[in-house]
Amino acid sequence: MKTSLFAFLILLLINGQSVAQEYSPSKDAFAHTFSIVARDSITGEMAVGVQSHWFSVGSIVSWGKAGVGVVATQSFVNPAYGPKGLSLMAEGTSASEALEKLVSEDSGQAYRQVAFLDNMGEAAAYTGKNCVESASHYVGRNFSVQANMMLNDEVVPVMKAAFQEHSGLPLAERVVKVLQAAQSAGGDIRGKQSAALIVVGRDRVENSWEEKKIDLRVDDHSQPLTELERLLSVARAYEFMNRGDLAMEENDVEEALEQYGKAQELFPENLEMKYWTAIALANSGRLEEALPLLKTIFKKDKNWRTMTRRLPSSGLLNVSEDGLQQILEQ
Repeated sequence: MKTSLFAFLILLLINGQSVAQEYSPSKDAFAHTFSIVARDSITGEMAVGVQSHWFSVGSIVSWGKAGVGVVATQSFVNPAYGPKGLSLMAEGTSASEALEKLVSEDSGQAYRQVAFLDNMGEAAAYTGKNCVESASHYVGRNFSVQANMMLNDEVVPVMKAAFQEHSGLPLAERVVKVLQAAQSAGGDIRGKQSAALIVVGRDRVENSWEEKKIDLRVDDHSQPLTELERLLSVARAYEFMNRGDLAMEENDVEEALEQYGKAQELFPENLEMKYWTAIALANSGRLEEALPLLKTIFKKDKNWRTMTRRLPSSGLLNVSEDGLQQILEQ
């Protein structure tokens, strides 16, 4: 993502600034945006939420490592703040010390906007003097909100207020509320295109694939925050499905059905969630309860009947031959 020469010259006119010889912002990704880094003081989870009028903002702005911290790097983006900042915080450097060190080494610091938050809840932010107005940040305990190229000066104060007002929500939902408040206050002067949300856990993990508890991106959408909120609801539904699967592994059918039911409440149109609920019922000897569900599913999509024929050989459906025949006749 390169800034065109024309766009770069326009930005210079807006800022009234000249370019230092050693640095040209035209070489860096152009992701002006608003974002939040935050920590849940109870669970220890940490998050980054962001929206921008730029394609795939989540691919360059949001960074996080479980048990260490999170980073948002924006404006004329220097992606190195992400991995380098996390590496410093992993070594025990505080968020403020890590940010100060990296800013001091950055020849393009005047064009950067960056926020760090460590696993102790200390946040730090920096807004370079050449960030396009309206540009500012606010740092509080367990969070920082920052924005540049905003329609007005109200965005950051509204984000701060929203974070404080929604303290009773889970961290991911709380972050979405903050982003929605920013957009309602005016948001990015250019409009909106993409959004992202990541959540990492309190404790360090051994495997890289366990780093993020939530990792959602809306790369190109007319209403990115509406879509992000929808995706978060879907993600929560699948969390319930996973809990149901674990309960089934422990032969706790009632707990599994409760979790599957919660999943379906969040995502009622999803046939797969209904299907595995029905299979759980069949496997627990409650075939009569499973049959009406399966009939509805097969009517909407016959491929699930084909799938069912394949399950016994994989050990995923444990019913008699008679039982299987009853299912397939639905």
